Amino acid sequence: MHTLDTSALAHAHRDPEVVDRRRVHALVFDDPHRTLEAVKRLRAEGFDVGDVHSPFPVHGMEEALGMRPTRLAWATLVGGLAGGSLKLLFQSWVHIVDWPMNIGGKPDFSLPALVPVTFELTVLVGAFATLGALFVRRRLYPRVRPERAARQPHRGVTDDRFVVLVLEHDGAFSPRRFEAVCSTLGAQEVTQGWRSAA
Repeated sequence: MHTLDTSALAHAHRDPEVVDRRRVHALVFDDPHRTLEAVKRLRAEGFDVGDVHSPFPVHGMEEALGMRPTRLAWATLVGGLAGGSLKLLFQSWVHIVDWPMNIGGKPDFSLPALVPVTFELTVLVGAFATLGALFVRRRLYPRVRPERAARQPHRGVTDDRFVVLVLEHDGAFSPRRFEAVCSTLGAQEVTQGWRSAA
């Protein structure tokens, strides 16, 4: 096995705040289907697959990793309903209470005239709510002390390589059994290194 040579993993010991570290094994593949099958096999064998890095989304990878469905759509729904409802209420109040106008004998509250702007505000506020929820959930807001940017575990992951990261948690991890499973997966390269458990 080679030593994983990335700054985020190999130099984690230089950070004085890093107390708890985990050994990470990176399996590099050149085929998305083989990567998906490797993730399924590793999880079936009881190994903890921490993450998968790929140049494009692989269909079925979320299910193979055991990830829950995203709840980001709920933020979009709440934002869209709030934006559309507030705009409809505001327009109704303006046309009925604040500035009623008799235009050609039409009623003060004419819903077809209010639909375009209400739709636009529904989409706009829904989009902002989605973006805001994403920033808050992924902690992408400005910090007083910025975190070190994460680095890719392999140079080719943005081009044509797929990397599966397997985490060691405790002494129950068997390196021999892991190597035996890895030899049947068809990985192009297997490397290892350290990363912070936090």
